[in-house]
Amino acid sequence: MSTVAEIKAAIDQLSFEERCELMVLLNPKTDDEWDGQMKEDALAGKFNELINEADAERSARTLRDFPKP
Repeated sequence: MSTVAEIKAAIDQLSFEERCELMVLLNPKTDDEWDGQMKEDALAGKFNELINEADAERSARTLRDFPKP
């Protein structure tokens, strides 16, 4: 496989799962600083109050639509 056309043809032969695997390989997702801070905050329980409030509103069927810009 030495040309782009050959590679494209080979990709066309892959299963859906194999194409997904290839996409992950070609486009690895790395967390930036903001993603890392969000994960740390979540693990530290900083969102628990918001989660509990949303759960209570869902249970009471009082959730509001998200504001539209």
